[in-house]
Amino acid sequence: MAATRVLTAAAATTQPTSCFLSKRAFLLPAKTSSFALSFNRRALVLKSKRTFSCSAIYNPQTKVQEEGQSETLDYRVFFLDGGSGKKVSPWHDIPLTLGDGVFNFIVEIPKESKAKMEVATDEDYTPIKQDTKKGKLRYYPYNINWNYGLLPQTWEDPSQANPEVEGAFGDNDPVDVVEIGEAQRKIGEVLKIKPLAALAMIDEGELDWKIVAISLDDPKAHFVNDVDDVEKHFPGTLTAIRDWFRDYKIPDGKPANRFGLGDKPANKDYALKIIHETNESWAKLVKRSVDAGDLSLF
Repeated sequence: MAATRVLTAAAATTQPTSCFLSKRAFLLPAKTSSFALSFNRRALVLKSKRTFSCSAIYNPQTKVQEEGQSETLDYRVFFLDGGSGKKVSPWHDIPLTLGDGVFNFIVEIPKESKAKMEVATDEDYTPIKQDTKKGKLRYYPYNINWNYGLLPQTWEDPSQANPEVEGAFGDNDPVDVVEIGEAQRKIGEVLKIKPLAALAMIDEGELDWKIVAISLDDPKAHFVNDVDDVEKHFPGTLTAIRDWFRDYKIPDGKPANRFGLGDKPANKDYALKIIHETNESWAKLVKRSVDAGDLSLF
């Protein structure tokens, strides 16, 4: 029997906006709060099994349904609408922004664990599963020291070269987040975060952005607002994140990953630019303005 758990987020103070379909949409002023989940407003009807909403409203009570046993090939973590109980996509249906510089972050890998969990971008409703290689479950060679996951409604377009990062093309995935707070989170937990910095990782020639962020409920969240604050209040963390992602493939006999932008973390404004650009790419993807390939759009 599938296990269902409810992850409750604290009420937001702003009305969540949807995908960034206008310039600098993350700077829109706050409006009256609303927590009704709607998948019909300004819906984009795609050639798929259901109507896709580009303006899904944040639901403060998201149910997470686990199917199968953890650390098996069949294990999946599905997301359910807290009202109807119907399956929704964490990638497509949870909105990116809550306004006022606050974003939703979906935990795939809790800190101090090493099972390589990820959203299954090619499966219906994009559940979280453990990654595989040659039919075997994948693990990092050692624990990851931060909560790791994705920004919903973002996509690194593999057809677009980034001239600022050695002309590298996107890795065909949502944008990754490294959350540096003190608490270990759960798989499928949705956190409200603020971005602080960005690292331009180049993995086998593909651009794989890492947005460094902190959950708003962390005790140190009010102290850190940009890249310099991270170094002050979390000394050595940015270097540790870079080194961890640079070296984690070496024990498997692969070369180290590289980093663009002078091997240094970019500041908050640059991180927001990356989030905006990848959200625009995602919007083109779900409107089928670009080829989706094997990606699931529902």
